[in-house]
Amino acid sequence: MSIVRSDKPFVLAGRTYQSRLLVGTGKYRDMEETRLAIEASGAEIVTVAVRRTNIGQNPGEPNLLDILPPDRYTILPNTAGCFDAIEAVRTCRLARELLDGHNLVKLEVLADQKTLFPNVIETLKAAQTLVKEGFDVMVYTSDDPIIARQLAEIGCIAVMPLAGLIGTGLGICNPYNLQIILEEAKIPVLVDAGVGTASDATIAMELGCEAVLMNSAIAHAQQPILMAEAMKHAIVAGRLAYLAGRMPKKLYASASSPLDGLIK
Repeated sequence: MSIVRSDKPFVLAGRTYQSRLLVGTGKYRDMEETRLAIEASGAEIVTVAVRRTNIGQNPGEPNLLDILPPDRYTILPNTAGCFDAIEAVRTCRLARELLDGHNLVKLEVLADQKTLFPNVIETLKAAQTLVKEGFDVMVYTSDDPIIARQLAEIGCIAVMPLAGLIGTGLGICNPYNLQIILEEAKIPVLVDAGVGTASDATIAMELGCEAVLMNSAIAHAQQPILMAEAMKHAIVAGRLAYLAGRMPKKLYASASSPLDGLIK
């Protein structure tokens, strides 16, 4: 019996990807662990905090691109650590210069150090400027459906609502808001932040997200390389479950086998 697994491709900025898992490059013990974990994850897109990681702006220091070459991975520079639109735009311009005209960026404008919650007002400002300057903007945002809609209308190529606060590992705290965003979305929706373990990633995919981005869940695991592999399988399982369509929930039991025709 053939198994039908029809699915639309995962496309960002005109490029198709096989893996729906995007991973960060920070918080690992060393470069070697970073390399091994990302290889184990199967990810094709890796995000890099330009303000914290050397991708060529600091000559003479270890360069992340030496272990994660751009001819093998799509480098997704992000604006982590930026707290206003001006700073975020400047960081994206630097990344484009360092990566030879690379336009794909992850916009992240934070409100404060304690929560790392997105500052949506500054995010909207930065998004408008970056889109006008020809950047392909994937944007970290709150799980507010209205803000997600506005970011799409500005011209962002993907919205990335948080599942939980960055680095908390709390999982998907408000699946209902995510469902509203997904129902309205005309661009890819990726869960970003809050994932703690494989089941969280699976739930995000079962809801219908195009992909999931994570860092802490892998890097802070007791065995990061093993967790990276677990996440790879979790993403695939969640996507297949979404395509298959879950059974309806019922209040009472329903026999697995029919009761009619029992041998007496």
